[in-house]
Amino acid sequence: MCEQSKLSRRNFLGSAAALGGLFLLPPHLKALQDAVMDIPVSADGTGYEKVLWRYKDFPMTQVRMRDGVLKNALEINRQYLYLVPNDRLLHTFRLTAGLPTSAEPLGGWEAPDCELRGHFAGGHYLSACALMYASTGDEKIKAKGDALVAELAKCQQPDGYLSAFPASFFDRLRHYQKVWAPFYTYHKIMAGHLDMYVHTGNQQALETCKRMADWAIEYTKPIPADQWQRMLLVEQGGMNEVSFNLYAVTGEKKYRDLGFRFEHKLIFDPLAKREDHLAGNHANTNIPKVIGAARGYEVADDKRYHTIAEFFWGAVTSQHAYATGGTSDGEFWHKPGTLAEHLGPAAEECCCSYNMMKLSRHLYGWTGDPRIFDYYERLMYNVRIGTQDPKGMLMYYVSLKPGYWKTFGTPFDAFWCCTGTGVEEYSKVNDSIYFHDAKNIYVNLFAGSEVQWPEKNVSLVQETNFPLEEATTLTVRAQKPSAFGLKIRVPYWATNGFTIHINGQPQSVEAKPESYATLHRTWHDGDTIKVSMPMSLHISPIPDSPDVQAVLYGPLVLAGEMGRHGLTEKQIYGDSGPFSDKENYPMPELLTASGQAGEAIERLPGGELRFATANQQQTMHLKPLYQIMDERYTVYWKVNRKTV
Repeated sequence: MCEQSKLSRRNFLGSAAALGGLFLLPPHLKALQDAVMDIPVSADGTGYEKVLWRYKDFPMTQVRMRDGVLKNALEINRQYLYLVPNDRLLHTFRLTAGLPTSAEPLGGWEAPDCELRGHFAGGHYLSACALMYASTGDEKIKAKGDALVAELAKCQQPDGYLSAFPASFFDRLRHYQKVWAPFYTYHKIMAGHLDMYVHTGNQQALETCKRMADWAIEYTKPIPADQWQRMLLVEQGGMNEVSFNLYAVTGEKKYRDLGFRFEHKLIFDPLAKREDHLAGNHANTNIPKVIGAARGYEVADDKRYHTIAEFFWGAVTSQHAYATGGTSDGEFWHKPGTLAEHLGPAAEECCCSYNMMKLSRHLYGWTGDPRIFDYYERLMYNVRIGTQDPKGMLMYYVSLKPGYWKTFGTPFDAFWCCTGTGVEEYSKVNDSIYFHDAKNIYVNLFAGSEVQWPEKNVSLVQETNFPLEEATTLTVRAQKPSAFGLKIRVPYWATNGFTIHINGQPQSVEAKPESYATLHRTWHDGDTIKVSMPMSLHISPIPDSPDVQAVLYGPLVLAGEMGRHGLTEKQIYGDSGPFSDKENYPMPELLTASGQAGEAIERLPGGELRFATANQQQTMHLKPLYQIMDERYTVYWKVNRKTV
């Protein structure tokens, strides 16, 4: 299932203050700086984290989106956040608290009879508002989030409990009675409040979160270890992560201890031994736990947790991921490396991709390895962008069964876990474009944007229509000359050249795929860096069936168009997700001399990314998977060799 947003307290403490130097703070950022300066710090001024990232992300307040695919997704999402009324979000919380409410209930997973009610309304939605505010400075969305925090506080019980379902759900959990993941929802509500504090300075949200955590401490305290481990078999989201995050901003050790209390040994012990026992486990139940392990390493310097996060990431990306970077089939993992039989209609749960991107950020912060962003980019353009429709409706799965289609939720009657992670993702598309260390800025994603780097008294403007454009342009803005290194990621797919011009002059610079092209110089205002990165066709075969292949153009997985036969509006937009179809479409076949699918695909003339099969019995057209909306498609092809 799903997840919360990345907490980076160190960014607020350092860069919010630095913004007052070169850049004049607009009122909303000045207020945020004042609120953030009230966050307690440890005696040495470094905060409560033992391990800081060597490669630091820029605060979202210092990165603003410009025209392009990612900004378009953000703006569509912003309109959807405006659309959902607070009274409807609050309805089941008020019912549970015994407060009057006349609002129309939401449906789907937020319906009054759904056991996950509250996960979106009091959790993901708050996180999305907080992240949207940090990304855009939108005071209207902040006010909407603040109002929701204030009303939710009225629903909190004297002992700190806050949920849209009664505490008796936790009695059922303790007695091993059937219940649908109460701590999963509790985590979302805690995370939403903590995000409102971290990203908007809402002190009431922090107090609500702390009281919720205090309730969880009291609940878990008397439960014996063996009973507790059995209870942890029921999904608990990222309770360990949010507890560690709460410790990171308060320094209260009881919250760090709560994070360790949520360690699920059945999952963590094999990973700590570098053993892949993921088969048979629910994928997105466990990715949040590993994000929590990454945070446990950072707040406590727990080397075992570092091993767990590092090994898990490598196992998933190498043994359990499709060409798109997505993972899971029917929400579960299967035997390592066996993907050919798992190209199903419920493949690639979107939450899994959201959470793998979150985990990737941690590993990158530790290592600075550009290959991590090769993977991140795959997820961004193949499983994130393209799972949002023009009205902001979101997907649950990215189906991989040939002939299936994309299925989207509805505005008020879906609220799947992936609806929640979706509204968070599209609120923070600016959070991973740029990183820095003391001497260098790293350009990891190609997206229209502007980043401010107060420590160097510069900003960097990026203009591109990537991935529709195979180039990007960076312009330096500086009040005075500034010396630093500019490191531009050379993607794994840039095998046809990667060239750089500065102020029109070609540069002799090493640009090996899966590395950085590094430019060290004293930069002046107006310096322009033009980067050209031609894309080409390449393949990604299924590990256990090399003749089953996906075709990519640069980072983009191409989808074969299979028509709209039999599709109805109800099949594309629904409340339960995709799932059955009377039609049975075989996987399309390609015949080539080399056994490589790319040999049978050619790009069509014109400026659009359109492709077609070549020299085949039947012509099929292809386009990037993210552009597929209301038609049947295939991602994989069966490739046969020509016989002479």
